[in-house]
Amino acid sequence: MGRLDAFDVGPKKLTVQTEFFTKPGWRVETKIYLGGALKKVYTADLAATPEPELQKSLNEFHQAKIDEILAGLRQMKQ
Repeated sequence: MGRLDAFDVGPKKLTVQTEFFTKPGWRVETKIYLGGALKKVYTADLAATPEPELQKSLNEFHQAKIDEILAGLRQMKQ
């Protein structure tokens, strides 16, 4: 279970990759790459999330990080 999105940012590729892990506890990790280099890792604990809600929670976390990055890029552009 996971998501992967990539965007062109100038001459470089921005990649946002979110993965679900079961051990040691349910969690998601979102890794941000720019030009192939790892720039940032975000982690969220999903241990209290009911199993049917896991994909929805992963999608929301992934989209929130994309929105955060886009907001930062818009501010830099102004």
